[in-house]
Amino acid sequence: MSQANLLFLNNKAMETVGVSDMAEAIHDVERAYVLTQEGDVISPGKCVLRWGKTVEDENVLGRINAMPGYIGGEYDMAGIKWIGSGPMNFKKGLPRASVTVILNDPDTKLPVCIADGTRVSTIRTGASGGVAIKLLAKSDASVMTICGAGAQAPTQFEAARIARPGIRTLYIYDIRMENAQRFADYVTKTYPDVKAIPTENIEEAVRNSDIIDCVTLASEPFIRGEWLKKGSLVMNMADYEVDHDCVKRADKLVCDYWESVKHRMISTVALMWRDGLVKDEDIHADLGEILVGKKAPRENDDEIIYFNAVGAGILDIAVTVRCYRRAMEKGLGTELSFWEE
Repeated sequence: MSQANLLFLNNKAMETVGVSDMAEAIHDVERAYVLTQEGDVISPGKCVLRWGKTVEDENVLGRINAMPGYIGGEYDMAGIKWIGSGPMNFKKGLPRASVTVILNDPDTKLPVCIADGTRVSTIRTGASGGVAIKLLAKSDASVMTICGAGAQAPTQFEAARIARPGIRTLYIYDIRMENAQRFADYVTKTYPDVKAIPTENIEEAVRNSDIIDCVTLASEPFIRGEWLKKGSLVMNMADYEVDHDCVKRADKLVCDYWESVKHRMISTVALMWRDGLVKDEDIHADLGEILVGKKAPRENDDEIIYFNAVGAGILDIAVTVRCYRRAMEKGLGTELSFWEE
């Protein structure tokens, strides 16, 4: 048996090779969407290992998701994202999400890298939001609301500012006001030209916003469609934050991966599809269809657009491949013997 090695990249090594570079992550995510449309990916979908029997149980007891895939093009790599979600981890001083990414050579199928993917996951989710804003938000968007001041909030806003540098006002809504204030302090320090407003008045925030970005664990809607102004983009990036009217009022319904949204069955539009209130033909596009020119992006400043993202393992694999190859070039990380003579 021949010797086989693999590279281990912990969180520090991943930071050194640029995992937190949002502009590069946006490029990786766009390429993954495009390669999907070109048929150069294998994405079997997400296998969910959940505790409990309902969404409410899952949001307390947690889950572990397995997301395998292969991405071609310049990446040409197989792998899997293995992500644990422990909603109660904060009580132990631990982050909610922990992610391991394993990369496998597409020829031999042997593992070549094991990487901490926790930062990969937050960055690529932010990057997905950034791609959506780039394609679907008004070009002059200046006011944004972020619902959920947790780990996703900084990356969502960083990507939003890359896509729409004109954002100057940010409302921050969280069920814990202290979290909203903490994130507002971060935004004020990091983006001196942005007015950060922690708020308990979600209606006022939504009515004033060009972009509403939801990254919470809500199991009941708290955003009403009647609050959406003309030209707004509502981003359902997590669970069940928006009511049916947000979807009904939208001129365009866009997803990252519609088939995966239906399979995950946790967001507003997915639940409406289950109940016969939304049909497949009501979905305007997946993001990849817009990127390759098959479908139109935003077409005027009055359109209300609803966007829902569910994610895919190939997004994490694309980001991790870039980091892995940079680590190989720079001689970083820890080489491990997978097989020894």
